[in-house]
Amino acid sequence: MTDFDAIVVGAGHNGLTAAALMQQAGLRTLCLDAKLYPGGMASTVELFDGFRFEIAGSVQVPTSAVVSAALGLDELPTVDLEVMSVQLRGVGDDPVIYYTDPMKLLTHLNEVHGAEAVNGMAGLMAWCQAPTRALGRFDAAQPPKTLDEMYACATNEFERQAINDMLFGSVSDVLDRYLPDREKHGALRGMLAFLAVNTTYRGPATPGSAAALAFGLAVPDENATLIKKFRGGMGAVTEHLLQLFTAAGGQLRLRSKVEEILVGDGRACGIRLDDGSTVSAGVVVSAVAPDLTVNGLIDPTAVPADIRERFSHIDHRGSYLQMHFALDGPPTFAEPYEVLNDPDYQSAIGIFSTPEELQRQWEDSGRGIVPADPAIALQIPSANDPGLAPPGKHAASAFSLWFPIEQSESSYGDMKAEMGRRVIEKITRLAPDFESLITRHTTFTPKHMGTMFGAPGGDYCHGLIHPEQMGPNRPGAKGYVDQPIPLDGLYLASAGCHGGPGITFIPGYNAAQQVLADRG
Repeated sequence: MTDFDAIVVGAGHNGLTAAALMQQAGLRTLCLDAKLYPGGMASTVELFDGFRFEIAGSVQVPTSAVVSAALGLDELPTVDLEVMSVQLRGVGDDPVIYYTDPMKLLTHLNEVHGAEAVNGMAGLMAWCQAPTRALGRFDAAQPPKTLDEMYACATNEFERQAINDMLFGSVSDVLDRYLPDREKHGALRGMLAFLAVNTTYRGPATPGSAAALAFGLAVPDENATLIKKFRGGMGAVTEHLLQLFTAAGGQLRLRSKVEEILVGDGRACGIRLDDGSTVSAGVVVSAVAPDLTVNGLIDPTAVPADIRERFSHIDHRGSYLQMHFALDGPPTFAEPYEVLNDPDYQSAIGIFSTPEELQRQWEDSGRGIVPADPAIALQIPSANDPGLAPPGKHAASAFSLWFPIEQSESSYGDMKAEMGRRVIEKITRLAPDFESLITRHTTFTPKHMGTMFGAPGGDYCHGLIHPEQMGPNRPGAKGYVDQPIPLDGLYLASAGCHGGPGITFIPGYNAAQQVLADRG
């Protein structure tokens, strides 16, 4: 007899998804995590007294409707926003107001940004259809597609070219085709470039960056859910998944660091914790990064050298800065951006550079240069979800590219302080009282995120969205589709697997479905 039927390593959203589904199916399941709280990067954490922040993930990106239904996510209370985000360059330009209502969005684009913007966005929506299918963006319990299967998703030459773009082209290639006016469409171009490259280590003009644009721009269909912002932050989803798991009889153990996944007779048979104790199970699901699992948690002699070698080349170069602020009140935006003083417009504010500037900054970051005018995704979620901050106060977060991670003459700490200062200064140029409202703040770099969450290189994707790390080159529940891991009872379930990254829950769902299928 084993101690449990299944063990899940990691209690992030994918780990809890797999654990809940297996426990509900009747498998006695134990979920382990080294941290003090569950949820991983999909957490809402009180960093300062009364101020709660979404540490990394802030929205559920469009995901499979099948997965959402299986987890009961449609039942969770959401923050229903009229305006999902506002994008601007901060140079006196007209903001792009991303209304939730598609007709209102199109009307705004037409009236403020012109018919060319409407036509360009329509062209982009059409362009991403075939790449969405080729990537299997909303597929659940299906393996990644081979290159031949990707191209077979195309129904005409236009779609075949779109798949070519996705695999070999750049974000700039695609934007220049559909939104060629670099000045008039600057905010739109900047938003779309930032949407793509924040999940890569590539500039918008770098070949291969278009894969991330296709992934991020994927348009939900009848098989997918829309973007959702949950009341109480992403931590509300963690709490929901944990409730599903424990209500069915599952056990969660925190402060339990797994040192090794035990293997015997060609199969996973349990885990060893850092205190030396062991727990046995016939199934082990790892929700930590795939390469950390294969090359860090398993005896090297248990996995063929060619498989270990393949897992050793996953690109994890996170290059960002994340800041969280406790504000003494709401910031006041100055002309011509007074519209942002309406709380309905403060959920997400993009203060973006042009794709051309983003490219230069990415190239400079490789030489250790902190961007002088960093692109920023600013959020003030407490404006629409007051429970995230004390009465009259606000919790704000800023995510910015590109933090230098290559060799530099400056120290890591100096670069962190310098870039943080420039982020605050840029926001304060638009909202002059912003800096004076800051009572406390903290700054995280990729190094911090790696330490806190075990994400290699601080890579919240667990494998960046580069075309050579997608499709057949992104592992599934049993490893690479053309090179599975020859260990029975071992399954992969992190965002680094097919179906991720982002808060999609698909890798965790896929792992659970594979376990249940293998056990009949």
